[in-house]
Amino acid sequence: MKNTPLTIVAKIFAKEEKRELVKSELLKLIAATKVEKGCIDYDLHQDNEDPNVFLFFENWESRALWQEHMKNSHIAAFQKATEGAVASVTLNEMTKIVD
Repeated sequence: MKNTPLTIVAKIFAKEEKRELVKSELLKLIAATKVEKGCIDYDLHQDNEDPNVFLFFENWESRALWQEHMKNSHIAAFQKATEGAVASVTLNEMTKIVD
């Protein structure tokens, strides 16, 4: 089976009083992730109406390479640094339908 590119939409909801902490820790993920094998795009966004909502729009060469990303030490460091500061996270694995 051919490896299919994978798009990830990761939505992070920060607790209001911890928003700046979460934002600074999310920003730390970008440089380390962009050099990972299989990373095509890794773009962080902040909601214009609710600044507690952050979104990563990611493209990966394959699901397997994204799963390797999720095991990296910088992801674990983010999780440890933001423990108790993130209200929730939703992850959507998506496949592009049309170019």
